[in-house]
Amino acid sequence: MTSEVNNVAEEAPMTVRPAMPRDVILVGKKPIMSYAMAALMQMTESGIITIKARGRAISRAVDVAEVVSNKFLKGTTVSKIVKIDTERIGEPPKNVSTIEIKVTGKTEKS
Repeated sequence: MTSEVNNVAEEAPMTVRPAMPRDVILVGKKPIMSYAMAALMQMTESGIITIKARGRAISRAVDVAEVVSNKFLKGTTVSKIVKIDTERIGEPPKNVSTIEIKVTGKTEKS
């Protein structure tokens, strides 16, 4: 007589993603203003935000950065650092473009 034992350790391990920093806005399919408001709230809190997107959401990420810096914080943002890259994801692997836009506020000089 054999008994079957379900061993939890033998099941497929759950993938755990590291926590995303608070100043990072991941852009997806939501309306631009949703991301812009989140970015604005974070910008007032920390003074710097990073807007990240990949694939079809890249144009939406650029729009979010422009809305935040030109419409909401007109004249109070200093630098936009843009980093573009390509990731290989999926099976079979496919190239997906990514963008990372850093927007910082002006620093007061004494």
